[in-house]
Amino acid sequence: MAYSDTILNAFVTLMVTIDPPGLAPLFLALTTGMNRAERSQVALRSSLTAFIVLTVFAVAGAQILALFGITLGAFRIAGGLLLFWIAFEMIFERRNERKEKSAEVAITKDHIRNIAAFPLAIPLIAGPGAISATILLAGTLSSATSRLALIGIILICIASCYAVFFLAERIDGFLGETGRSILTRLLGVILAALAVQFVADGIRTLVNS
Repeated sequence: MAYSDTILNAFVTLMVTIDPPGLAPLFLALTTGMNRAERSQVALRSSLTAFIVLTVFAVAGAQILALFGITLGAFRIAGGLLLFWIAFEMIFERRNERKEKSAEVAITKDHIRNIAAFPLAIPLIAGPGAISATILLAGTLSSATSRLALIGIILICIASCYAVFFLAERIDGFLGETGRSILTRLLGVILAALAVQFVADGIRTLVNS
């Protein structure tokens, strides 16, 4: 696979897994009662936290796996299956239901305090799927230049989340219920195909080793 195609696949994988447009209505739900300045603070803090978390896994993901004695091939298969499950949930609209439950719990227990860290940054932005995808992509993009490119991709995806949060009210009104449903299903199909590719690459790596 060409280097440009690998970078494009990495971008699509992370963007679809994080799903910035799908986070807009949840951000609005979590920040109910806040003014624009307070929402901007929450958006910035959650975005920075998620970026730090994903960057750590992009840089040290392989070392974390080695610490537990997990091979990259095995993690590719496990991560691919996890991404496929997320895609399944997206296509059948189960992922949003699960996220909305997380949002409701946070509002009830914490009264919107510390929502930038939980549940916005973790697990809504930097969730298990995004972390798994980041480690898998870091294994593919192993050179220093490629790793910097991966961090750049993470930055772009997180910046997209921040932009979505900043424009959440307008985006939610523009997409509407039908638009969100169509976009979520379309992204789910794309993620499912990428997940299958991860599993295939993992099996190939295990067989070759």
